[in-house]
Amino acid sequence: MICAGIDAGSRTIKIVLIEADTLQVITKAVADQGVEQDKLALQLFQKLLTGSGFARQDVARIVATGYGRNAVSFADTTITEITCHAVGVRQLVKNAITIIDIGGEDSKLIRLDKTGRVRDFAMNDRCAAGTGRFLEVVARRLGVDIGSLSELAAKSSSPAPISSMCVVFAETEIIGLLASGIAGEDIIAGVQAAIAARITALAGRNTDTPIVFTGGVALVRGMDAALQSALGQTVTVSPDPQMTGALGAAILSAEQITHY
Repeated sequence: MICAGIDAGSRTIKIVLIEADTLQVITKAVADQGVEQDKLALQLFQKLLTGSGFARQDVARIVATGYGRNAVSFADTTITEITCHAVGVRQLVKNAITIIDIGGEDSKLIRLDKTGRVRDFAMNDRCAAGTGRFLEVVARRLGVDIGSLSELAAKSSSPAPISSMCVVFAETEIIGLLASGIAGEDIIAGVQAAIAARITALAGRNTDTPIVFTGGVALVRGMDAALQSALGQTVTVSPDPQMTGALGAAILSAEQITHY
């Protein structure tokens, strides 16, 4: 029996198919998000099924999560990304207690109890300065691909201080730094530090360990080191960090079948 999890994020759509009895991943895929979210999700879903030799009727249940979850019309139900990330991360990192999830448009700090249930969470969804959007802005301003940011940041010897807490004003600040001759790698390292500082503000004084870093921004090398520096604690990048929400949704869809 096959179940599916769909994470319709602000920047990308992620889909995971699992075997319901064993929770083993059968296949997975990711695609860029767009205006026609339902159509894009369905296209990716059908492509995934075809490539794996399955048909729609082979999938017993579909759970959608993420920013655009309510737009996925072919899902059987929706579950919040907070719950799905918690389930997905704990499947991959059994003893995770704190989850840092940084996506394209928001960032979240999720605290779990010892059983893996969500205890509480804090979210930054009003300012892009603590999200992947901030990295996109600096990449555009520097004329580089976002994938090269980590390599450039690694060359920094003196990260530039980024004081603006709004990405719009921060972009103006970055323009000023460039005009004053500040090296691009120092600006990138400064932006990474600024994102980490926003997460530290969400965390407050107490951040229980182990801390697991997930979301698309976790794929940017150097962000885990920036978080570790800001929090003063070890931060582990989740295996396949971009897919944890979809994985959690798929696992929850399998659990729903067993409860019916």
